[in-house]
Amino acid sequence: MKAHTRYGDLVPFVTRDGSLVRELMHPSHHAVMHQSLAEAVVEPGRRTLRHRHRVTEEIYHVTRGRGRMHLGSTRFDVAPGDTVCIAPGMAHCIENTGDEPLHILCACTPPYSHDDTELLEPDPRGPREP
Repeated sequence: MKAHTRYGDLVPFVTRDGSLVRELMHPSHHAVMHQSLAEAVVEPGRRTLRHRHRVTEEIYHVTRGRGRMHLGSTRFDVAPGDTVCIAPGMAHCIENTGDEPLHILCACTPPYSHDDTELLEPDPRGPREP
């Protein structure tokens, strides 16, 4: 298992919430065991689908762009350097309110899993493979 990755070698994929993600470290591919670290990108004018994770705690850290975080019934703007804790079971989504891609580092414990992602609104693109 790899203990080192290069950003340019990572193949992005779309998560159930609709964000484009690169897994920087994940137990299914790397030498990490109990957590995952990914970069999510949300394009201008787009947002992720409102969702929650039953068991996963997430930390979002904004590295580029501007957005609006929806965390339960709370809404607040985020910008580079901002960090958000998302507790297990907390409904959330994030929208890009700027004119450049919004880049977020996402740390998850336990590691991210499609199976732990519960969509709280219909996906306008139709059913997606988990």
